[in-house]
Order: sequence, then structure tokens, then C-alpha cells
Amino acid sequence: MTRVLSGAILIALVAAVVWFAPIGVLYAVVAVVFALAIGEYRTLTPRLDVLRSVVGAVLYLGIPLGALAAVRTLENGKQALSLLMLTVAVSDTAQYYTGRLFGRRPLAPVISPKKTIEGAIGGFVCGALLLVVVGAWWLPAMPVALRALLGVALVALGIAGDLFESMLKRSAGVKDSSTLIPGHGGILDRIDALLFAAPVYCIVLKYV
Repeated sequence: MTRVLSGAILIALVAAVVWFAPIGVLYAVVAVVFALAIGEYRTLTPRLDVLRSVVGAVLYLGIPLGALAAVRTLENGKQALSLLMLTVAVSDTAQYYTGRLFGRRPLAPVISPKKTIEGAIGGFVCGALLLVVVGAWWLPAMPVALRALLGVALVALGIAGDLFESMLKRSAGVKDSSTLIPGHGGILDRIDALLFAAPVYCIVLKYV
């Protein structure tokens, strides 16, 4: 119940910020998320020196979170940002349930033993399909083939981001990046897939 309640609150807050808050409020929220994520990142990488820690934080956290904010400023930015988040969320959910139902072969047993190849396939299908279908309304100028390709790329990047954070947690010997969000872990546990997907998504929307 705690996980469901905190998840519902998170969804409501994110939707409110993306759809109704002024852009300045969005920037402030991103700054807060960045600060919290840096704290968790430092906890997971205590052996890094200051220079490498700063560089890592900028590359791993700063650029992706900046890309998320930048998407909101584009034409149809509310819809575009929502579509990115929905694609990653649906893919993640599909991976979990497909993996539980059909998972047999581990995807990355050393890093994340519960992830399976079958689960990843479910994530690719559902994530790409969502971007193609919903993108017809929210990204109408983008050709169907490009939407499909972008959906596959976002799912792949999301999986890579998830595995990267799992590697950090395994190296630190912890299950979650923090206990900030009841039932969900920390900020990094919620945005790990977005961190890898957001920069590519932003670049495609702006320049392709």
C-alpha cells in the first residue's frame, strides 16, 4: 500500500509540474532533483576523488536533467516530455511483468539477476508501440518509422540506464540509492532510465 500511495503521489506531482507549472517552477524542480541525485550518487561512489565525482555528476546527472528541462521548452513540449516519461514507464512496467510471466534467460546476471531477455523484449514491444501510437497525437510531425525507431532506442537506453545504476548500487553494496521515496527507494531509482534516454530524445526532437 505504501508503494502504491507514494507512486500515485509522484505521478500526480510530475503531471502537475509538466502540464500546469510555469517553466521557472519546472527548472526549480529539476534543480532540486539534481541536488538530491548528486547526494545519492556520492553515496554510491564514495571512492571517487572530487574531480572524477564532479565530472561524473555533470555527465550522468546534469546533462540528462538539463535535456529533460529543454524538451519542455520545445514546441508541444508538455506532450513531448510526457511522451518520453510514459514510454520509459510503460517499458519498465512491461519488462517487469513480462519477465515475471515468461522470463527464463537472464539479461545481465552479474549486475541485475532479476532482469531477463524475455522481459526486455516485452519492454521493447510495449515501449515502442506506445510511442508510435500516442506519438501520432503528441508528435504528429514525426514520421511513423522514425517514431518506431525512436521508441526502440529509448527502451534500449532506458535498460542501459537501469543496468548502470544497478552496477553502482552493487558496487556500493546497497539495494536502493536511498530511502527517500517510501516503497520506491531513492531519486536515482526512479530516474535511472530517463538519465540515459533524455539526451538522445532531446537531440532527435530538436535536430532530426
